[in-house]
Amino acid sequence: MNELNEDLNSLAKEPTLDFCTLDVKGMTCASCVSHVEKAISKINGVQAVTVNLATEQAKIRFHQNHQVSIANIIEAIDKSGYSAQISLPSGHNRNKDPIGFWSSSGLSRVVIGFMISIPLMAPMVLMAFGIHFEIQPMLQFALAMPVQFWLGWRFYVGAYKALLSGTGNMDLLVCLGTSSAFGLSLYLLYIGQTSSLYFESSSVVISMVLLGKWLEVNAKHKTSSAIRELQKLWPESAHVIDHFNHVHEIVLEHLLPGDRVKVFPSERIPVDGTIEEGTSQIDESMITGESQPILKSISSSVIGGSVNGDGFLIVKAQAIGIESTLSKMIELVENAQMQKAPIQMLVDQISAVFVPLVVLISIVTFVGNFYFIDSLNEAIMRSVSVLVIACPCALGLATPAAIMAGTGVAAKFGILIRDSAVLEQAHRIKVIAFDKTGTLTKGEPTLLEIVEFERNHIGMSFPTLSLALGLQSGSEHPLAKAVKNYAEKNNIQPVEFNNIRNTSGVGIEGYTHTGALGQVHIKLQSLDSLSHQSFYKDVFSTLQPSLNQGRTVSMLVLEQSINHFVPLAALIFGDEIKEEAKHVVSRLKNMGIETVMLSGDNSYSANSVGQAIGIDQVYAPVLPADKSKWIEKLQIDQHQKKRVVAMVGDGINDAPSLVQADVGIAMGTGTHVAMQAASVTLMRGDLNLVFGAIDISQKTWSKIRQNLFWAFVFNTIGIPLAAFGLLSPMVSGSAMALSSFFVLSNALLLNRWRPKIV
Repeated sequence: MNELNEDLNSLAKEPTLDFCTLDVKGMTCASCVSHVEKAISKINGVQAVTVNLATEQAKIRFHQNHQVSIANIIEAIDKSGYSAQISLPSGHNRNKDPIGFWSSSGLSRVVIGFMISIPLMAPMVLMAFGIHFEIQPMLQFALAMPVQFWLGWRFYVGAYKALLSGTGNMDLLVCLGTSSAFGLSLYLLYIGQTSSLYFESSSVVISMVLLGKWLEVNAKHKTSSAIRELQKLWPESAHVIDHFNHVHEIVLEHLLPGDRVKVFPSERIPVDGTIEEGTSQIDESMITGESQPILKSISSSVIGGSVNGDGFLIVKAQAIGIESTLSKMIELVENAQMQKAPIQMLVDQISAVFVPLVVLISIVTFVGNFYFIDSLNEAIMRSVSVLVIACPCALGLATPAAIMAGTGVAAKFGILIRDSAVLEQAHRIKVIAFDKTGTLTKGEPTLLEIVEFERNHIGMSFPTLSLALGLQSGSEHPLAKAVKNYAEKNNIQPVEFNNIRNTSGVGIEGYTHTGALGQVHIKLQSLDSLSHQSFYKDVFSTLQPSLNQGRTVSMLVLEQSINHFVPLAALIFGDEIKEEAKHVVSRLKNMGIETVMLSGDNSYSANSVGQAIGIDQVYAPVLPADKSKWIEKLQIDQHQKKRVVAMVGDGINDAPSLVQADVGIAMGTGTHVAMQAASVTLMRGDLNLVFGAIDISQKTWSKIRQNLFWAFVFNTIGIPLAAFGLLSPMVSGSAMALSSFFVLSNALLLNRWRPKIV
């Protein structure tokens, strides 16, 4: 820990960082967020800053080549009335929200506050049941003192710091309100008018605000649960095999790329890598959202954090630490939760002037009530109620709480939302453009059809696929894998071949023995390579429909004499359409969303896929450089009006179009470049997640609007009611605390969301 502190101290003095994240303490409302942002923004060299109340973090970006000291930024935050420290890497500073019983924000303070406040409230409550008794004035004072100046001391500290920085916050409102009630009661006690004291008001308000803050901390802890669950996926150590084939257990931080790691049954895989030995079922559900374990064998890729099944594996480490898939997932989710949706900018602008405005309203309330009803006590109580009920906690939590909950639950099911602006765009999508290969299709060749030719006259009795399978039994070519997969599904056994030879760019050949013909020479090669054969024209005519659809054709032929071949069969390969594609496209069209395909393949192939799944418009062939131009065209409708367009792709050539689109959705089975370019990444190639991404974005946006509506309505209705004496300080304090809890609880309802699978 001492070494870690030394590293942090040196980092705080380092002036050449381009970006940093700070943990900020002491923020209580949206106004606090605004003040911290302003304090940081004033520092020369700061390019941009965003502060999040829910995560209690500030992300700061500096101008390039401009020296900025982190220590100066922390000092500026301290001067503005808050405290800050460098945010530690994942795993070091988690569970930073204090929710323990005896912590500074724990339940203990709430319990003590209410235990003291109950005797003060008892006379008022019992009076409603016809029971009259009084607590001695000095006893009321003795009970209220510790609540006001011990439990409530945090509000005085926060208010003092806010005043020093020339700003206002929730602490200032609570401090002014409760001090007014306590001070008035103290004055009445001094002059002997003890029939109407207000010690219970100040005590109950402080207790209720403390309860509200404790509820907020708990709710915020739950909204960040997705991040904590992802972080728990990392094992603490790994079993590394050295050059002498000995296994050593080392801490995860000491792993290096290229290390050979042994993974025991039921263990978590510690690195991204490739299996060198072993076969096992791998559970990747917490990372990709895939519910069923996946069979992995030699050469298969594995993701760090996934759970090994019942087999022993040796994995060669490739990506470790911050370069691993899991770390990048955590980073994407954290960044999304820190970002502000555009609507939050408006909320921040309102919050910046909210506290001064409330203080002004409270003063007007005091003067007006004192003038019209000629009661100092009542005027103070009503102005206190205005101060207490107006605390903008709910307003500050409305947007970030919903974003944290929505992006968190989406990540659990393999949907990574890395740009919160998507949440405001998704419900307005009018067009979705799809790439074809690897997006609507599986992106790998599949044996679709076998066309048999007349073979009886040559005495060939072996099944076509048995011959093709025997020739390619040792091949790793994509077409060979397609043949093996087809044979495995249909329980077909290979014919044994010898003297197998692979000719690059042509095909594969070998010899086998048949009963009737004896030793025969069989070849499996492309149709084009047989163009000089006499049967070529007839075969080409037969296969013309498949060729027009962009299919790949391999010919299985028998050499009857030197350079004279007899066709046995044609194997037709194609990129198979994903099973869910048609249903997902249909659901999108039912939502009123137009579907488009942008493909670099020939028009025959693209149109064939488009028609099969019901795509509205197919544009092919489209050069990679032109895909973004097509997205730009789609963003303007026939009436020259802007419309929101989403793009779904997986390849490097899709990156520009993913950036150009209003909502870029990358399939996680594709390239890292596409994932970085997109605003949404789907961790597996299931098209259902496209609909799921739109659905959770819409529901999160709906929660943001609901929260902001109730936060604004609460203050709009509550302040006038308090000003006219219809809400006491106690009720105002309770309502203020419950409003924040309501907003957070409403956001947490998103945790019940599940993607719909067709």
